[in-house]
Amino acid sequence: MRLTPGQRVHFVGIGGAGLSAIARVMLQQGYTVSGSDRGSNAQTEALTRDGVTIYKGHDPAYVLDAEMVIVSSAVTSNHIEVLAAQSQGIPVYKRSDMMAALMSGHINIAVAGTHGKSTTTALVTHILIEAGQNPSYIVGSAMGNTGTNAAVGSGRIFVIEADEYDNMFHGLQPNIEIITSIEYDHPDFFPTPNAYIDSFSRFIGLLPKDGLLIACADDVTTNIFAENRFIVNLPITTYGISNPRAAWRAVRLRSSEGGTAFEVVRRGAVLGTVNLPLSGRHNVLNALAALIAADSQGVTFTDAAAALKKFKGLARRFEVRGESDGVIVIDDYAHNPTKIKATLQAARFRYPDAQIWAVWQPHTYTRTQTLLDLYAAAFDNANHVLVTEIYAAREQPIEGINGAEVVKAIQHKDVCFIASLSDATDYLLKAVKAPAVIIVMSAGDATQISADYLRHKSEAKSEV
Repeated sequence: MRLTPGQRVHFVGIGGAGLSAIARVMLQQGYTVSGSDRGSNAQTEALTRDGVTIYKGHDPAYVLDAEMVIVSSAVTSNHIEVLAAQSQGIPVYKRSDMMAALMSGHINIAVAGTHGKSTTTALVTHILIEAGQNPSYIVGSAMGNTGTNAAVGSGRIFVIEADEYDNMFHGLQPNIEIITSIEYDHPDFFPTPNAYIDSFSRFIGLLPKDGLLIACADDVTTNIFAENRFIVNLPITTYGISNPRAAWRAVRLRSSEGGTAFEVVRRGAVLGTVNLPLSGRHNVLNALAALIAADSQGVTFTDAAAALKKFKGLARRFEVRGESDGVIVIDDYAHNPTKIKATLQAARFRYPDAQIWAVWQPHTYTRTQTLLDLYAAAFDNANHVLVTEIYAAREQPIEGINGAEVVKAIQHKDVCFIASLSDATDYLLKAVKAPAVIIVMSAGDATQISADYLRHKSEAKSEV
């Protein structure tokens, strides 16, 4: 592949988290960028403001002026724009095909894992920015501190969220890897748990002998790689809370200033205190991983801890969207059992006296079918659970797999099924009483519930 700034590049599915970030990087590197998607969202609107030509819908004509076409993982080989490009001899690439070229010449920090990779990537990036290292970065969601999910910096480091779906992360050339967790996911692509684990094993194998693997010792599968150094055969630094063998540990966790305070111990020596403006044990683990990565690049603990205190979070990662009449509304990306459980634990930790309303939009039929039994205990920290219809994403329906069946599997004393997002909003407006927290968990479009709930509340006040 030959990349030259000034080339015309067209993205099919540009509204997705991964492709929008690559588009932004290539735009900043001097390429002429266009893209198409079924609808508009915050990412396409931001790219339009930055000067990218965005087409709503798909048409063969959109690719005819391009010198290369890049497609999202959801785009099939018979897509009309892909076929049009191929008929004109225009090369078509996936995300994984692009990354090595875009990141060439940098020290590459790749953050992978079933859970926590977006937040961890953002934390690493934020610390390095605060330390004056001006990294380039690609994150799966817009960072609160920078307002974007990707940027080209002048520094030598490139931080990237390494997505396992479609084996995207196999196209990277990492110098440092963080693995937060390995728990079977994406059954539409990985047919078995072993296939999923094997993909991570291959990813670890991309590290050079002088590379560094940063692995969560609290995660059972990740720790297998960390403990079996003969498999990995390269430097490893582990981190954790509960595993006493971890090289870096967080201890004495406590609620503090709207987040979590904890002490960091490195190989038995106390480094100091971190005041993290995020809730939940899972975010403490994410912060530990970021501290190790920053340490590997010469950032002192004092400077890194000071940076963490200023972290403003990520869009749709326990994002407080607003408050009205004693009801706090939060958006979160949680969409599998472990993520849901961690998010609700964080909510209970942060809001111990509130009624917690968990609103969940199941994501994809295959994931829902494969993990159905595991959802039973995921909602224990919620007082009330509302389930909407499944968000299909790239999939076709599976007979017998729907939101109503999910409700039957959830073992909770107060769980209900409301198919449509608008009806769910109406129900919440009538049923929720302060003090309460509404947490909308979705990797699809259920964030609409948060926006509509707050809008209705605001309009009701203005009419008084």
